[in-house]
Amino acid sequence: MAFYRGYRTLWGQSHQRVDRNGVTIWLDRTSGSGFKSVKPYRSGYFGTSIKLQSGYTAGVNTAFYVEAHPGNHDEVDIEFLGKTFDEPYTLQTNVYIRGSGDGRIIGREMKFHLWFDPTKNFHHYAIIWNPRELIFLVDDVPIRRYARKSAATFPLRPMWVYGSIWDASAWATDDGKYKADYRYQPFVATYKNFKAMGCTAYAPRWCRAATASPYRSGGMTRQQYSAMRWVQRNHMVYNYCWDSSRDRSLTPECRM
Repeated sequence: MAFYRGYRTLWGQSHQRVDRNGVTIWLDRTSGSGFKSVKPYRSGYFGTSIKLQSGYTAGVNTAFYVEAHPGNHDEVDIEFLGKTFDEPYTLQTNVYIRGSGDGRIIGREMKFHLWFDPTKNFHHYAIIWNPRELIFLVDDVPIRRYARKSAATFPLRPMWVYGSIWDASAWATDDGKYKADYRYQPFVATYKNFKAMGCTAYAPRWCRAATASPYRSGGMTRQQYSAMRWVQRNHMVYNYCWDSSRDRSLTPECRM
């Protein structure tokens, strides 16, 4: 879909440029920018092609995500964490379940260094969300599957789709060691090729949820599982379930 058909400016309108192909947003010392879908969804496939800025972008968070709020909101993220000159971007996937506003924000992060340079060309990033699972994809290659193991650990409320660029210097790059340096502003990201297929919050109950494969049974194919294992074996750099410093009682899905 064209940007204007599916999305609206949420904040930082002066730091956003919409054209026939997509939207460019940027961060400088005065503001970042963000956009939001015109409809909420209760399941679906949500994707966009993104090209990131090269050079020093430490502290900058460029994101595409789905979220339900206000209150103890659910959130499913694809985030690019900015880099220093000699390091690659980190793609962070994250899942929050009723995770904000209660003083116990529990992230479920998996991080990757991609097998290509995301500043050279556009690449497609997507989230599949249905009642059984979340799947994160890069150029249609699944990189992470988060299964519904209980209602308490899975997002079930309707969510909107968002994109944004903002200053996350407190934590984004090496846990906040490297901050956004506005000598290199503006920090720019371009989004195009927007796709959204699924059941809106207003769709009838019989609306069929999106799945990762063309088979009516849904779920990933053996080829997709094989591709995901390759990505995780060769390009995953962090998995919250493997972090011994985390309180495992807060993430029971790691033990299931």
